[in-house]
Amino acid sequence: MISTGDTGFIIIASAMVMFMTPGLAFFYGGLVRRKNVLNTMMSSFFIMGLSAALWVLLGYSLSFGKDHGTVIGNLKWFCLTGVGQDAGPYSETLPHLIFAAFQMMFAIITPALITGSVAGRMRFKALFIFIAIWLFVVYYPLAHMVWGKGGFLGEVLGSVDFAGGNVVHISSGVSGLVLCLMLGKRKGYDKTAYRIHNIPFVLLGASILWFGWFGFNAGSALGANGLAAHAFITTNTSAAFAMLSWMLIDVIVQGKPTVVGACTGAVLGLVAITPGAGFVPIWSSIIFGTVVSPICYFTMSKVKKHFGYDDALDAFGCHGVGGIWGGIATGIFGKSSINSVARWDGLVYGETKLFVAQVLSIVITIVIAIAGTIICASIVKLFTPLRATDYDEKTGLDLSQHGESAYPSFNGLD
Repeated sequence: MISTGDTGFIIIASAMVMFMTPGLAFFYGGLVRRKNVLNTMMSSFFIMGLSAALWVLLGYSLSFGKDHGTVIGNLKWFCLTGVGQDAGPYSETLPHLIFAAFQMMFAIITPALITGSVAGRMRFKALFIFIAIWLFVVYYPLAHMVWGKGGFLGEVLGSVDFAGGNVVHISSGVSGLVLCLMLGKRKGYDKTAYRIHNIPFVLLGASILWFGWFGFNAGSALGANGLAAHAFITTNTSAAFAMLSWMLIDVIVQGKPTVVGACTGAVLGLVAITPGAGFVPIWSSIIFGTVVSPICYFTMSKVKKHFGYDDALDAFGCHGVGGIWGGIATGIFGKSSINSVARWDGLVYGETKLFVAQVLSIVITIVIAIAGTIICASIVKLFTPLRATDYDEKTGLDLSQHGESAYPSFNGLD
Protein backbone atom coordinates (compact mmCIF):
# COMPACT_ATOMS: atom_id res chain seq x y z
CA MET A 1 0.00 0.00 0.00
CA ILE A 2 1.34 3.42 -0.99
CA SER A 3 2.37 5.54 2.00
CA THR A 4 2.04 9.29 1.56
CA GLY A 5 4.58 9.82 4.33
CA ASP A 6 7.18 7.58 2.72
CA THR A 7 6.46 9.06 -0.69
CA GLY A 8 6.83 12.63 0.52
CA PHE A 9 10.05 11.79 2.33
CA ILE A 10 11.65 10.14 -0.71
CA ILE A 11 10.58 12.97 -3.03
CA ILE A 12 12.40 15.38 -0.68
CA ALA A 13 15.37 13.01 -0.38
CA SER A 14 15.57 12.79 -4.18
CA ALA A 15 15.68 16.57 -4.46
CA MET A 16 18.39 16.69 -1.79
CA VAL A 17 20.54 14.17 -3.67
CA MET A 18 20.05 16.14 -6.89
CA PHE A 19 21.31 19.26 -5.07
CA MET A 20 24.53 17.40 -4.21
CA THR A 21 25.76 17.59 -7.80
CA PRO A 22 25.76 21.43 -7.92
CA GLY A 23 27.37 21.20 -4.47
CA LEU A 24 30.08 19.01 -5.94
CA ALA A 25 30.51 21.55 -8.74
CA PHE A 26 31.25 24.28 -6.18
CA PHE A 27 33.50 21.99 -4.16
CA TYR A 28 35.57 20.99 -7.20
CA GLY A 29 35.34 24.43 -8.81
CA GLY A 30 36.82 26.14 -5.79
CA LEU A 31 39.80 23.79 -5.73
CA VAL A 32 41.08 24.46 -9.26
CA ARG A 33 42.84 27.42 -10.85
CA ARG A 34 40.87 30.46 -12.05
CA LYS A 35 41.22 29.60 -15.72
CA ASN A 36 39.58 26.18 -15.25
CA VAL A 37 36.77 26.89 -12.79
CA LEU A 38 33.91 27.04 -15.32
CA ASN A 39 35.05 23.90 -17.10
CA THR A 40 35.38 22.06 -13.79
CA MET A 41 31.93 23.12 -12.62
CA MET A 42 30.40 22.40 -16.02
CA SER A 43 31.95 18.92 -15.91
CA SER A 44 29.60 18.14 -13.01
CA PHE A 45 26.63 20.20 -14.16
CA PHE A 46 26.23 18.77 -17.69
CA ILE A 47 25.91 15.28 -16.23
CA MET A 48 22.63 16.34 -14.62
CA GLY A 49 21.24 16.49 -18.14
CA LEU A 50 23.10 13.63 -19.80
CA SER A 51 22.69 11.05 -17.05
CA ALA A 52 19.05 11.92 -16.41
CA ALA A 53 18.24 11.54 -20.12
CA LEU A 54 20.00 8.18 -20.37
CA TRP A 55 18.39 7.00 -17.13
CA VAL A 56 14.89 7.56 -18.49
CA LEU A 57 15.73 5.98 -21.85
CA LEU A 58 17.63 2.87 -20.76
CA GLY A 59 19.49 3.29 -17.49
CA TYR A 60 16.74 2.47 -15.03
CA SER A 61 15.65 -0.61 -16.92
CA LEU A 62 19.21 -1.92 -17.25
CA SER A 63 19.93 -1.24 -13.58
CA PHE A 64 16.73 -2.50 -11.96
CA GLY A 65 14.95 -4.47 -14.67
CA LYS A 66 14.51 -8.26 -14.81
CA ASP A 67 17.82 -9.97 -14.15
CA HIS A 68 20.06 -11.38 -16.88
CA GLY A 69 22.96 -13.51 -15.67
CA THR A 70 23.09 -11.67 -12.30
CA VAL A 71 24.87 -8.80 -14.10
CA ILE A 72 22.38 -6.58 -15.92
CA GLY A 73 18.66 -5.90 -16.27
CA ASN A 74 16.49 -6.09 -19.37
CA LEU A 75 14.84 -3.35 -21.47
CA LYS A 76 11.29 -3.86 -20.25
CA TRP A 77 11.18 -0.38 -18.75
CA PHE A 78 12.58 1.47 -21.78
CA CYS A 79 11.57 5.13 -21.48
CA LEU A 80 10.07 4.19 -18.10
CA THR A 81 7.27 2.35 -19.87
CA GLY A 82 5.34 0.44 -17.23
CA VAL A 83 6.93 2.42 -14.40
CA GLY A 84 3.91 4.13 -12.90
CA GLN A 85 2.18 5.48 -9.84
CA ASP A 86 1.55 2.11 -8.22
CA ALA A 87 4.06 0.44 -5.94
CA GLY A 88 6.97 -1.21 -7.71
CA PRO A 89 9.03 -4.32 -7.04
CA TYR A 90 11.55 -2.50 -4.83
CA SER A 91 9.18 -0.91 -2.35
CA GLU A 92 5.64 -1.68 -1.23
CA THR A 93 5.01 1.84 0.03
CA LEU A 94 6.47 3.99 -2.76
CA PRO A 95 5.19 4.68 -6.28
CA HIS A 96 7.50 2.91 -8.71
CA LEU A 97 8.19 6.26 -10.37
CA ILE A 98 9.63 7.88 -7.27
CA PHE A 99 11.93 4.92 -6.63
CA ALA A 100 13.20 5.34 -10.20
CA ALA A 101 13.64 9.09 -9.63
CA PHE A 102 15.54 8.57 -6.37
CA GLN A 103 17.93 6.13 -8.02
CA MET A 104 18.37 8.51 -10.96
CA MET A 105 20.01 11.05 -8.65
CA PHE A 106 22.68 8.50 -7.73
CA ALA A 107 23.34 7.86 -11.42
CA ILE A 108 23.87 11.62 -11.83
CA ILE A 109 26.38 12.32 -9.07
CA THR A 110 28.48 9.15 -9.47
CA PRO A 111 30.12 9.97 -12.83
CA ALA A 112 30.49 13.60 -11.72
CA LEU A 113 32.86 12.41 -8.99
CA ILE A 114 35.23 11.04 -11.65
CA THR A 115 35.80 14.50 -13.11
CA GLY A 116 37.83 15.60 -10.09
CA SER A 117 40.66 13.28 -11.13
CA VAL A 118 41.04 14.77 -14.61
CA ALA A 119 40.40 18.46 -13.92
CA GLY A 120 42.41 20.94 -15.97
CA ARG A 121 43.38 18.77 -18.91
CA MET A 122 40.62 16.65 -20.46
CA ARG A 123 38.77 17.76 -23.60
CA PHE A 124 35.14 18.46 -22.82
CA LYS A 125 34.01 16.55 -25.91
CA ALA A 126 36.00 13.52 -24.80
CA LEU A 127 34.62 13.76 -21.26
CA PHE A 128 31.05 13.95 -22.55
CA ILE A 129 31.43 10.81 -24.65
CA PHE A 130 33.36 9.01 -21.90
CA ILE A 131 30.67 9.62 -19.26
CA ALA A 132 27.91 8.43 -21.61
CA ILE A 133 29.72 5.16 -22.32
CA TRP A 134 30.89 4.69 -18.71
CA LEU A 135 27.32 4.70 -17.44
CA PHE A 136 26.51 1.70 -19.65
CA VAL A 137 29.76 -0.19 -19.13
CA VAL A 138 30.31 0.39 -15.39
CA TYR A 139 27.46 2.09 -13.52
CA TYR A 140 24.34 0.29 -14.75
CA PRO A 141 25.86 -3.21 -14.36
CA LEU A 142 27.21 -2.36 -10.87
CA ALA A 143 23.90 -0.86 -9.75
CA HIS A 144 22.14 -4.03 -10.87
CA MET A 145 24.69 -6.36 -9.30
CA VAL A 146 24.50 -4.57 -5.93
CA TRP A 147 20.87 -3.40 -5.68
CA GLY A 148 18.94 -5.13 -8.46
CA LYS A 149 16.84 -8.25 -7.89
CA GLY A 150 19.05 -11.27 -8.64
CA GLY A 151 22.23 -9.18 -8.71
CA PHE A 152 25.51 -11.00 -8.17
CA LEU A 153 27.14 -8.84 -5.48
CA GLY A 154 24.00 -8.36 -3.42
CA GLU A 155 21.70 -11.37 -3.62
CA VAL A 156 24.21 -14.02 -4.74
CA LEU A 157 27.40 -13.03 -2.88
CA GLY A 158 25.60 -11.54 0.11
CA SER A 159 27.53 -8.26 0.37
CA VAL A 160 25.70 -5.12 1.50
CA ASP A 161 25.94 -1.53 0.31
CA PHE A 162 23.37 0.73 1.93
CA ALA A 163 23.76 3.83 -0.22
CA GLY A 164 26.62 3.38 -2.67
CA GLY A 165 30.06 2.48 -1.31
CA ASN A 166 30.71 0.16 -4.25
CA VAL A 167 28.25 1.58 -6.76
CA VAL A 168 29.06 5.25 -6.23
CA HIS A 169 32.37 5.88 -4.48
CA ILE A 170 34.71 2.99 -5.27
CA SER A 171 33.58 2.79 -8.90
CA SER A 172 34.06 6.53 -9.52
CA GLY A 173 37.26 6.84 -7.48
CA VAL A 174 39.02 3.92 -9.17
CA SER A 175 37.77 5.03 -12.60
CA GLY A 176 39.13 8.50 -11.91
CA LEU A 177 42.53 7.08 -11.02
CA VAL A 178 42.72 4.98 -14.19
CA LEU A 179 41.58 7.87 -16.37
CA CYS A 180 44.09 10.32 -14.88
CA LEU A 181 46.87 7.77 -15.50
CA MET A 182 45.76 7.42 -19.12
CA LEU A 183 45.67 11.21 -19.56
CA GLY A 184 49.00 11.91 -17.91
CA LYS A 185 49.95 14.77 -15.61
CA ARG A 186 48.97 18.38 -16.07
CA LYS A 187 51.64 20.55 -17.69
CA GLY A 188 54.18 21.64 -15.12
CA TYR A 189 52.61 19.41 -12.48
CA ASP A 190 55.94 18.69 -10.79
CA LYS A 191 57.13 22.32 -11.00
CA THR A 192 54.09 24.58 -10.67
CA ALA A 193 52.18 25.36 -7.49
CA TYR A 194 48.51 24.64 -8.20
CA ARG A 195 46.87 27.14 -5.88
CA ILE A 196 43.30 26.75 -4.70
CA HIS A 197 41.57 29.77 -6.18
CA ASN A 198 38.35 30.06 -4.13
CA ILE A 199 38.17 28.50 -0.67
CA PRO A 200 34.67 29.93 0.06
CA PHE A 201 33.44 27.87 -2.94
CA VAL A 202 34.98 24.79 -1.33
CA LEU A 203 33.21 25.48 1.97
CA LEU A 204 29.91 26.14 0.20
CA GLY A 205 30.22 22.95 -1.81
CA ALA A 206 31.11 20.83 1.21
CA SER A 207 28.16 22.27 3.15
CA ILE A 208 25.74 21.46 0.32
CA LEU A 209 27.16 17.94 0.08
CA TRP A 210 26.76 17.39 3.82
CA PHE A 211 23.16 18.59 3.66
CA GLY A 212 22.35 16.51 0.59
CA TRP A 213 23.98 13.40 2.06
CA PHE A 214 21.11 13.06 4.53
CA GLY A 215 18.87 12.45 1.52
CA PHE A 216 21.52 10.17 0.06
CA ASN A 217 21.86 7.92 3.13
CA ALA A 218 18.68 8.36 5.15
CA GLY A 219 16.65 8.24 1.93
CA SER A 220 18.16 4.85 1.13
CA ALA A 221 15.94 3.41 3.87
CA LEU A 222 13.17 4.02 1.27
CA GLY A 223 10.77 5.19 3.94
CA ALA A 224 10.18 7.65 6.75
CA ASN A 225 11.03 5.12 9.42
CA GLY A 226 13.44 4.16 12.18
CA LEU A 227 16.09 2.91 9.76
CA ALA A 228 16.13 6.33 8.08
CA ALA A 229 16.62 7.96 11.48
CA HIS A 230 19.45 5.53 12.23
CA ALA A 231 21.18 6.26 8.91
CA PHE A 232 20.75 9.99 9.47
CA ILE A 233 22.60 9.86 12.80
CA THR A 234 25.39 7.52 11.67
CA THR A 235 25.95 9.77 8.65
CA ASN A 236 26.28 12.94 10.69
CA THR A 237 28.39 11.29 13.38
CA SER A 238 30.92 9.92 10.89
CA ALA A 239 31.19 13.30 9.13
CA ALA A 240 31.70 15.12 12.44
CA PHE A 241 34.45 12.83 13.70
CA ALA A 242 36.19 12.73 10.32
CA MET A 243 36.27 16.52 10.23
CA LEU A 244 37.75 16.68 13.73
CA SER A 245 40.24 13.95 12.86
CA TRP A 246 41.48 15.85 9.79
CA MET A 247 41.69 19.10 11.74
CA LEU A 248 43.87 17.33 14.32
CA ILE A 249 46.14 16.06 11.54
CA ASP A 250 46.40 19.60 10.17
CA VAL A 251 47.40 20.93 13.59
CA ILE A 252 50.01 18.20 14.04
CA VAL A 253 51.48 18.59 10.54
CA GLN A 254 51.05 22.32 9.82
CA GLY A 255 50.50 23.81 13.25
CA LYS A 256 47.03 25.14 12.41
CA PRO A 257 43.69 23.81 11.11
CA THR A 258 42.77 24.68 7.51
CA VAL A 259 39.34 25.34 6.03
CA VAL A 260 40.02 23.08 3.05
CA GLY A 261 41.17 20.35 5.42
CA ALA A 262 38.03 20.60 7.55
CA CYS A 263 35.86 20.43 4.41
CA THR A 264 37.81 17.46 3.08
CA GLY A 265 37.53 15.62 6.37
CA ALA A 266 33.76 16.12 6.54
CA VAL A 267 33.31 14.77 3.01
CA LEU A 268 35.53 11.79 3.81
CA GLY A 269 33.36 10.92 6.80
CA LEU A 270 30.28 11.02 4.57
CA VAL A 271 31.96 8.80 1.98
CA ALA A 272 33.11 6.25 4.56
CA ILE A 273 29.74 5.76 6.26
CA THR A 274 27.74 5.50 3.02
CA PRO A 275 27.92 1.69 2.59
CA GLY A 276 27.22 1.00 6.26
CA ALA A 277 24.90 3.84 7.34
CA GLY A 278 21.91 1.53 7.72
CA PHE A 279 23.81 -1.54 8.89
CA VAL A 280 26.22 -0.51 11.65
CA PRO A 281 25.61 0.66 15.25
CA ILE A 282 25.89 4.36 15.95
CA TRP A 283 28.98 3.98 18.14
CA SER A 284 30.88 2.39 15.26
CA SER A 285 30.27 5.45 13.04
CA ILE A 286 32.72 7.25 15.34
CA ILE A 287 35.37 4.75 14.21
CA PHE A 288 34.35 5.08 10.55
CA GLY A 289 34.92 8.83 10.66
CA THR A 290 37.94 8.97 12.94
CA VAL A 291 39.93 6.41 10.94
CA VAL A 292 39.07 7.49 7.38
CA SER A 293 40.85 10.85 7.62
CA PRO A 294 44.36 9.54 8.44
CA ILE A 295 44.01 6.78 5.84
CA CYS A 296 43.05 9.23 3.10
CA TYR A 297 45.49 11.90 4.28
CA PHE A 298 48.29 9.36 3.90
CA THR A 299 47.02 8.41 0.43
CA MET A 300 46.79 12.00 -0.75
CA SER A 301 50.05 13.26 0.75
CA LYS A 302 52.35 10.22 0.57
CA VAL A 303 51.07 7.55 -1.80
CA LYS A 304 50.17 10.01 -4.58
CA LYS A 305 53.55 11.72 -4.26
CA HIS A 306 55.42 8.41 -4.22
CA PHE A 307 53.79 7.05 -7.38
CA GLY A 308 53.57 10.45 -9.07
CA TYR A 309 50.05 10.22 -10.49
CA ASP A 310 48.07 13.43 -10.99
CA ASP A 311 44.71 12.83 -9.35
CA ALA A 312 43.98 16.54 -9.58
CA LEU A 313 41.30 16.92 -6.90
CA ASP A 314 41.91 13.59 -5.14
CA ALA A 315 38.78 11.83 -6.34
CA PHE A 316 40.55 8.50 -5.84
CA GLY A 317 42.17 9.54 -2.57
CA CYS A 318 38.79 10.64 -1.19
CA HIS A 319 36.06 8.53 -2.82
CA GLY A 320 38.04 5.47 -3.88
CA VAL A 321 40.05 4.96 -0.69
CA GLY A 322 37.30 6.30 1.60
CA GLY A 323 34.75 4.01 -0.06
CA ILE A 324 37.05 0.98 0.30
CA TRP A 325 37.52 1.68 4.01
CA GLY A 326 33.77 2.13 4.44
CA GLY A 327 32.98 -1.15 2.71
CA ILE A 328 35.53 -3.06 4.77
CA ALA A 329 34.37 -1.39 8.01
CA THR A 330 30.78 -2.40 7.18
CA GLY A 331 32.01 -6.00 7.12
CA ILE A 332 33.59 -5.44 10.53
CA PHE A 333 30.74 -3.65 12.32
CA GLY A 334 27.61 -4.63 10.36
CA LYS A 335 24.75 -6.07 12.40
CA SER A 336 21.78 -7.96 10.97
CA SER A 337 19.54 -6.89 13.87
CA ILE A 338 19.80 -3.28 12.65
CA ASN A 339 18.90 -4.21 9.08
CA SER A 340 17.87 -7.72 8.07
CA VAL A 341 19.18 -7.17 4.53
CA ALA A 342 22.53 -8.13 6.07
CA ARG A 343 22.45 -11.91 6.34
CA TRP A 344 25.29 -12.10 8.84
CA ASP A 345 26.88 -10.01 11.56
CA GLY A 346 30.29 -8.39 11.16
CA LEU A 347 33.74 -9.47 12.24
CA VAL A 348 33.59 -7.89 15.71
CA TYR A 349 30.64 -10.14 16.56
CA GLY A 350 32.56 -13.30 15.73
CA GLU A 351 31.26 -13.96 12.22
CA THR A 352 33.37 -13.85 9.05
CA LYS A 353 30.91 -14.34 6.18
CA LEU A 354 29.86 -10.69 5.87
CA PHE A 355 33.45 -9.48 6.06
CA VAL A 356 34.56 -11.90 3.32
CA ALA A 357 31.58 -10.90 1.14
CA GLN A 358 32.45 -7.22 1.59
CA VAL A 359 36.09 -7.70 0.63
CA LEU A 360 35.18 -9.80 -2.41
CA SER A 361 32.60 -7.24 -3.57
CA ILE A 362 35.18 -4.46 -3.27
CA VAL A 363 37.75 -6.41 -5.29
CA ILE A 364 35.17 -7.19 -7.99
CA THR A 365 34.06 -3.54 -8.10
CA ILE A 366 37.68 -2.40 -8.52
CA VAL A 367 38.25 -4.87 -11.37
CA ILE A 368 35.05 -3.76 -13.14
CA ALA A 369 35.98 -0.08 -12.73
CA ILE A 370 39.53 -0.58 -14.06
CA ALA A 371 38.51 -2.69 -17.05
CA GLY A 372 35.45 -0.57 -17.79
CA THR A 373 37.40 2.70 -17.73
CA ILE A 374 40.09 1.36 -20.07
CA ILE A 375 37.40 0.16 -22.46
CA CYS A 376 35.48 3.45 -22.35
CA ALA A 377 38.58 5.62 -22.81
CA SER A 378 39.77 3.43 -25.69
CA ILE A 379 36.42 3.87 -27.44
CA VAL A 380 36.50 7.64 -26.92
CA LYS A 381 39.95 7.84 -28.49
CA LEU A 382 38.49 6.48 -31.71
CA PHE A 383 36.47 9.70 -32.02
CA THR A 384 38.56 12.41 -30.36
CA PRO A 385 41.77 12.84 -28.37
CA LEU A 386 41.24 12.51 -24.63
CA ARG A 387 43.47 15.40 -23.72
CA ALA A 388 43.31 19.10 -24.54
CA THR A 389 46.20 20.54 -26.56
CA ASP A 390 49.13 22.15 -24.79
CA TYR A 391 47.93 25.55 -25.97
CA ASP A 392 44.36 24.97 -24.75
CA GLU A 393 45.64 23.76 -21.39
CA LYS A 394 47.90 26.79 -21.03
CA THR A 395 45.11 29.17 -22.01
CA GLY A 396 42.71 27.45 -19.66
CA LEU A 397 39.82 25.13 -20.37
CA ASP A 398 37.23 27.83 -19.63
CA LEU A 399 38.20 29.76 -22.75
CA SER A 400 39.40 26.89 -24.91
CA GLN A 401 36.45 24.54 -24.27
CA HIS A 402 33.60 26.97 -23.59
CA GLY A 403 34.66 30.41 -24.80
CA GLU A 404 33.86 31.95 -21.42
CA SER A 405 35.74 33.34 -18.44
CA ALA A 406 34.61 33.11 -14.82
CA TYR A 407 36.44 36.33 -13.95
CA PRO A 408 36.61 38.50 -17.08
CA SER A 409 37.99 41.51 -15.19
CA PHE A 410 40.92 39.53 -13.80
CA ASN A 411 44.13 40.33 -15.72
CA GLY A 412 46.75 38.67 -13.54
CA LEU A 413 48.73 35.53 -14.21
CA ASP A 414 47.24 32.11 -13.43
